[in-house]
Amino acid sequence: MISKEQITADYQSIQVEICTGLEQMDGKGRFEQELWEREGGGGGRTRIMQNGNVIEKGGVNFSAVHGHLPEALRKALKVEHDDFFATGVSIVMHPNHPLVPIIHMNIRYFELPSSFTGGSEPVRWFGGGIDVTPHYIFDDDARFFHSNLKKACDAYDPGYYQRFKEWADSYFFIKHRNETRGIGGIFYDRLTPNEAQNWNDVFEFTKTIGRSFLPIYTELVSRNRNKPFTNDQQQWQYLRRSRYAEFNLVYDAGTKFGLETNGRIESILMSMPPTAKWIYDFKPTAGSEEERTLNLLKKGVNWAG
Repeated sequence: MISKEQITADYQSIQVEICTGLEQMDGKGRFEQELWEREGGGGGRTRIMQNGNVIEKGGVNFSAVHGHLPEALRKALKVEHDDFFATGVSIVMHPNHPLVPIIHMNIRYFELPSSFTGGSEPVRWFGGGIDVTPHYIFDDDARFFHSNLKKACDAYDPGYYQRFKEWADSYFFIKHRNETRGIGGIFYDRLTPNEAQNWNDVFEFTKTIGRSFLPIYTELVSRNRNKPFTNDQQQWQYLRRSRYAEFNLVYDAGTKFGLETNGRIESILMSMPPTAKWIYDFKPTAGSEEERTLNLLKKGVNWAG
């Protein structure tokens, strides 16, 4: 059985790999590191890049925390026991270019010790996902992104992609705006082995998703970073960033978990964009690329083909 120590070590390695690759891709930005400890148990390693050639603000966070779950979280997670262990890597990149998309990725592991579950083994599961929030939706980019996710999923279970894609469409949905946060991706939670798998298979799947981040985002950045853009497009970027912030503050489960388990505030809120704007009752011009993007922010779009 894969140990939590092995999971922790491999997730730390993935954080290092991604940071190294993002610095090479950006060409200017460098990650600053902060080590932190959580009151109650554990801690993490926050790495932040700001004011790079492409990445205006980005975070690649690792954490491994343990201790007692607050009652509200026990109810939310539907568990009776309050001791827990959780580790993971969480990434958000906000580019300075309106034609380069925002991207988010998270892989995580959660465990309740066997001594508190009454069994011989701990209760455990994996969660995570990856999704893209373009300021402008380009069909070729969307198809590239989703087809790569489907390929990664199919290597482990032919049913994963469609199941997790639908889950992402539902999860990354801004209910009060009646629009998706972006073009989705995949999202999964409480993932355990199916009949044809073991725990190592599920662990390897999460690492594959984690390691898919860098080549996917490097390609999306490469396709768009040198395109010219206008001030109006930059203003639209700031408006779309505000919707991203709304989702993370109102709905995101990871943000809520971090805040309710007394996590590192700066690390939890690293997903917030550096600049965002709220314009009262904004209406895009009829027939514009902005209107087209809004019309595609909906559930059920088949990007993988």
